[in-house]
Amino acid sequence: MIVIEALLLSLSLCVDSLVVSATTAFHSKISFRRGILMALIFGFCQGAFPLMGALIGDVARSFIESVDHWVAFGLLLFVGGKMIVDGIRNQEEEVATRHKVVNVGTMFLLGIATSIDAFAVGIGLGLEHAIYDVLWTVVMIGGTTLIVSLIGVHLGRRNIPVPERAATIIAGVVLIGLGTKILLEHLIGL
Repeated sequence: MIVIEALLLSLSLCVDSLVVSATTAFHSKISFRRGILMALIFGFCQGAFPLMGALIGDVARSFIESVDHWVAFGLLLFVGGKMIVDGIRNQEEEVATRHKVVNVGTMFLLGIATSIDAFAVGIGLGLEHAIYDVLWTVVMIGGTTLIVSLIGVHLGRRNIPVPERAATIIAGVVLIGLGTKILLEHLIGL
């Protein structure tokens, strides 16, 4: 995966982390130090989940090698389509942070909740690429999520709204585009 694709994938996957970190920082009024901890947890989860998915995809590749590109396309299409539908519906998720202190357990639960899509994408990555090729992409996903979550904390602490709807739709389109590229590379050799 080239750097531009990895960056687009990273940015697409961390949209939920941006929104949740901004919302959490706004509702709980966490300190910036706690915000850094939350961003680290989000970055860790967002990096770990696609890595776990890639390991599963890497193992499954030998069993479904003839259709792996279809499976990767299907996973990215599903996740991207879900993001677009969620963005169009604009269903705001309520983050359970109305109390003053957000503990580490809650941060991990939020990190896991925002990383489930990354797990599915990781399976697609593992089907398409050898695990050692996926590692730097996973690191980029985690690092990008860390930075974007810090931005979310900063925005939330200052009560600056995040354009959730537009960001979610754009992220979904990017994931579908990446899935289509994978499929076309296999079908017509782009």
